[in-house]
Amino acid sequence: MKLLLDTHLLLWAAGAPEKLPATALAEIENTDNELLFSAASLWEVAIKRGLGRADFTVDPRLLRRGLLDNGYEELPITGEHAAAVDGLPPLHKDPFDRMLIAQSIVEGVTLLTVDECVAQYPAPVRQL
Repeated sequence: MKLLLDTHLLLWAAGAPEKLPATALAEIENTDNELLFSAASLWEVAIKRGLGRADFTVDPRLLRRGLLDNGYEELPITGEHAAAVDGLPPLHKDPFDRMLIAQSIVEGVTLLTVDECVAQYPAPVRQL
């Protein structure tokens, strides 16, 4: 199964695996799953790191390299993804999360998240 991890799950998988819910860890360690990360997550890390957010201290270049080195596949942002954001209901205002949701719909992959609000979207989203 193709799984797109949200930004917090990526950060925890890369640098604080003890914060991962057991269900997320099981999905990440399941070799039958293909793990994806979005360019939107790297963008979010770069923006929030620049703002001095304490939970976004990792260098996005190092995060990207580490994810690729550990077998994750990078999902770029396309025009189709950007246009799909327009069709989402206004449940959540975070532009990064909305892009991840749009990508999961367009690509037909499951978005894994810990965010209750994100899980409310009519999309292939699974809250862990």
